[in-house]
Amino acid sequence: MSPSNTHLPPRNRGGAIPKPRLPKKKKKKKSAFKSFLKLLLIVIILVFLAVAGYLGWVVTKVDNTILDTGVDTPVAPEASAKIKPITMLLLGTDYRPKTGTHLTDVMMVATFNPDTKSATVVSIPRDTRIDLDGYKVRKANAYYPTFLEAEKKSGITAQDEMKQMFTKYLGLPIDYVTVINFQGFSDIVDALGGVDVNISMDMCYKDKADGTDIDLKKGPAELNGEDALGYVRYRHSGPGCKPRTKESDDFSRNQRQSEVLHSLIDQMQTFSGATKIGSVLDAVKDNMETDLEKAQLKNIIATYWNISKSNVKFVPVTGEWKSPFVYINDDELDNAKQALMNEFAGKSAETLDQSTNDTNP
Repeated sequence: MSPSNTHLPPRNRGGAIPKPRLPKKKKKKKSAFKSFLKLLLIVIILVFLAVAGYLGWVVTKVDNTILDTGVDTPVAPEASAKIKPITMLLLGTDYRPKTGTHLTDVMMVATFNPDTKSATVVSIPRDTRIDLDGYKVRKANAYYPTFLEAEKKSGITAQDEMKQMFTKYLGLPIDYVTVINFQGFSDIVDALGGVDVNISMDMCYKDKADGTDIDLKKGPAELNGEDALGYVRYRHSGPGCKPRTKESDDFSRNQRQSEVLHSLIDQMQTFSGATKIGSVLDAVKDNMETDLEKAQLKNIIATYWNISKSNVKFVPVTGEWKSPFVYINDDELDNAKQALMNEFAGKSAETLDQSTNDTNP
């Protein structure tokens, strides 16, 4: 045999045949996708813990805030806003430290329904002529300051007087009234980081007496609190503006109020908006008065915090301007009253349309 035969294993002096060497196992590379999932899971857990802790802080913040705003009386379980529709009068006064006035430039009546998680809001033009038995004929926005002056003599709060008057005017019971001044509105917008609107025309108005300085240009814009206030208030131009801008009637003002409210709803329902709720509550605390019970305010926040913008219906009420009043269109006022009653009953516009079609031959 030839010693050069390479098919045989080499001889070992110790006589033992060595074990053949196995090929080394290659280490498996970690899946990039699995690593990403693990990282994502960690991030989700951290976010969840942060949000959970934040929500706990919000609950504490709400409790502390409404101690200064809500009424300290209990709410019967059957009257809770979580299960019962409620109607509220919302008033925005022109009060600012520089003016000291209390004209209600914004007047809205809103009905909320917890079953449908929806709301119907009716805006009343500020110059509306109101002629009711037992009340002197005035512009709608002049009643609140009049009632404030009479509080000491009458023993009835201005809020209760406004509730009674609008209950009679609209023909449906109003449960609560909330008054917020212009400074509060401006602070809320700033707390949310501004509000997005689409300005329909140039607006300019300057008044040195109260510091009003409205200078807005047509087109999409993000407004801070002061500019947003000017946007919803603007009526006409003045001598301080060159060139002067077009006038705006009460009906256009109501449309702009609705636009801003919708935009604020959008802001509040973003994650960024939710994290700013503390600042919003601080803005509300110092600038709002309400006869809502503390527990009821909590019920409303819990029930309608995530209300969809599409579930907030704004019903316009217009009329004819004959200085110094707006004479409301009776048909539109009747439609607005019916819309509020339908909301209270949980009847959506779609349901009403369908029932109307079913009854038609």
